[in-house]
Amino acid sequence: MAAKVLTINGGSSSIKFAPYASGDPPQPLLSGKVERIGLSDAVLSIKRPDERMQYVNMSMPRTMSKGSVGCPWAVRTIGNPDRPAGSVRGGPPRGPRGHTLYRAHTNHASRRGGLEAHQPSGPDHLPAEIALIETFGRRFLDKPQVACFDTAFHHHMPRVAQLLPVPRRYEAQGVRRYGFHGLSYAYLMEELERTAGLEAARGRIILAHLGNGASMAAVHDGQCLDPSMAFTPTAGLVMATRCGDLDPGLLIYLMRRERMDAEQIDDLVNRRSGLLGVSETSPDMRDLLSRQASDPERRTP
Repeated sequence: MAAKVLTINGGSSSIKFAPYASGDPPQPLLSGKVERIGLSDAVLSIKRPDERMQYVNMSMPRTMSKGSVGCPWAVRTIGNPDRPAGSVRGGPPRGPRGHTLYRAHTNHASRRGGLEAHQPSGPDHLPAEIALIETFGRRFLDKPQVACFDTAFHHHMPRVAQLLPVPRRYEAQGVRRYGFHGLSYAYLMEELERTAGLEAARGRIILAHLGNGASMAAVHDGQCLDPSMAFTPTAGLVMATRCGDLDPGLLIYLMRRERMDAEQIDDLVNRRSGLLGVSETSPDMRDLLSRQASDPERRTP
């Protein structure tokens, strides 16, 4: 029997998974995803090799994390691959040695302590991603796991793009621009080369990742020059619940005017802003487009 590899992608509002049979190229056995995590009507969808789709509605509390929501469903759906490997998305590190942790994909067991040590700097991603790793680790005790970091794609960006305009001493603590969504960008670059050729893929390119989290990246000769996301995934474009780039003075104003502390600011910019904040109804673009069509009052002039 051919060996199998299981890939897991834990995003900010979804978990996607697909087991592959080894080969050249590897062949997908099925694919699935848990979507709308954090909303009350999350759904599991499974696409089988014969193109049949299966949907399972999952009612759950809004406060339930993506790790606790998706893992049991995904494990039961996948069965027992021979050689699973988790593909998880990393967050930004803080600390003198933090930036070395995210240079390349790595065996998770060798970096487990490092990931856990950096949870405070990635409170919206790392805890849930570590939960994914631990859940699949318990299910497949004797199988290796490989962690693939979104930041690896951006690691060689020019130094001028890495620096943030804050006092230089903070760089020694790992405060710099990291960029995210690197796994998505790496895939886009591979597809561009496959469909348009090597010359096009080595040109000047603007890549866009548009989803619950959204970002853009300028690329030349296959290397990232400048990403829209910075020290955290909060920076850059307006997203589902993240504000994107925001006047820092506004946060100072809110801290003074409404006595907001760090936790409240974090909740505001990561979970109550973006499309959800502007619409006051939903962070999901599908919901907003549907409501826009039926409610002229919600249309933006």
